[in-house]
Amino acid sequence: MVAPLEGVRVLDLSRVLAGPFCSMILGDLGAEVIKVERPGLGDDTRYWAPPWVNEELKLSAYFVSVNRNKKSIAVDLAKEEGRRIIHELARISDVVLENFRPGVARRLGVDYEALRAVNPKIIYCSISGFGQTGPYRDWPAYDIAIQALGGWMGITGEPGRPPVRIGVALTDMIAGLYAALAILAALRARELTGEGQYIDISLLDASISFMTYMAHNYFATGENPPKMGSAHPNIVPYQAFRAGDGRWIILAVANDRIWKRFCQAVGLDHLADDPRFATNPRRVENRDELIPIIEEVLARKPGHEWVKLLMEAGVPCVPVYRMSDIFSDPHVLHRQMLLEVEHPRAGKMKQIGFPIKFSKTPCALRHPPPLLGEHTDEVLRELLSYPEEEIKRLREEGVIG
Repeated sequence: MVAPLEGVRVLDLSRVLAGPFCSMILGDLGAEVIKVERPGLGDDTRYWAPPWVNEELKLSAYFVSVNRNKKSIAVDLAKEEGRRIIHELARISDVVLENFRPGVARRLGVDYEALRAVNPKIIYCSISGFGQTGPYRDWPAYDIAIQALGGWMGITGEPGRPPVRIGVALTDMIAGLYAALAILAALRARELTGEGQYIDISLLDASISFMTYMAHNYFATGENPPKMGSAHPNIVPYQAFRAGDGRWIILAVANDRIWKRFCQAVGLDHLADDPRFATNPRRVENRDELIPIIEEVLARKPGHEWVKLLMEAGVPCVPVYRMSDIFSDPHVLHRQMLLEVEHPRAGKMKQIGFPIKFSKTPCALRHPPPLLGEHTDEVLRELLSYPEEEIKRLREEGVIG
């Protein structure tokens, strides 16, 4: 079957997470992704702390998580001939992706203006912490800093406790997702206009955009939303509760119909029409009175019994999963969200499945995460028609790896 992005070539100069997550999405959708890495060093995440999928091959779990469906070439951008290779590849590519700090791509001679000169139709996407303009343009950006400035840590965690970082670098991945979306839109625009363009994606911008109802609660009241743990500012009860066996379960009573079913299922029939709790606005208003009552009731049975009982009663209730729970869950497995790929040297490795399900053009796991420079010769030979003696010379001179 033809993949959705069949025939689209992406020259990926990015590393670590935001850029690689974006290019992995494009690769999963069928684009040919050529990942450019530093000879001898590669993407920083190849060497980050364990666990390893294969230490000898420098395949860290982190690297493997966001670098499937790509070809790796090792090119030294600090050398003139290395930059020439990038320019030659840009000439035959549709998209260039980079996440250097602002100004670095220009110093290396691989910025938008330089590559647009060789390919006027190029779509060039820059991902950075704070964007290409503004007072914070040159600040170093890490996920925890963006979670702090983007407001996430101000609303995450228990009341009266220190700020809490969300457990994955979600700000990078949100920016990567926006970048992939923007690239697809720019490809469509190019079909209509014949012109490429420059895309500026900021982790901070992307993260703030996800504030949605929290930001609009603030706009409506002028008050900063408080930290509420797992609770919801606008819905009650809608949070985590500890069951009798110590496991945590999530209860989501999202409307008054569910509230009545919940009360009947757990033996709180007398509260269903209690004026303090009969409607969601009243439950929100009397949250501090209601939650202890529910906590006491849910502590009477183990979590799996409550999940079964409440779900059968039409009340949303699920357990809080660990990784081992996720990847043994029958629904997750049915949805093919756990895949296995055979690496030619590292053996079998697990991968998270594709969250996008197409009826006619499904995503495919075409390439396992590449070794550093694994496809350098192939790309230079097949895409740029370099003779073998030229490839040998460039390797001897340290231009490629």
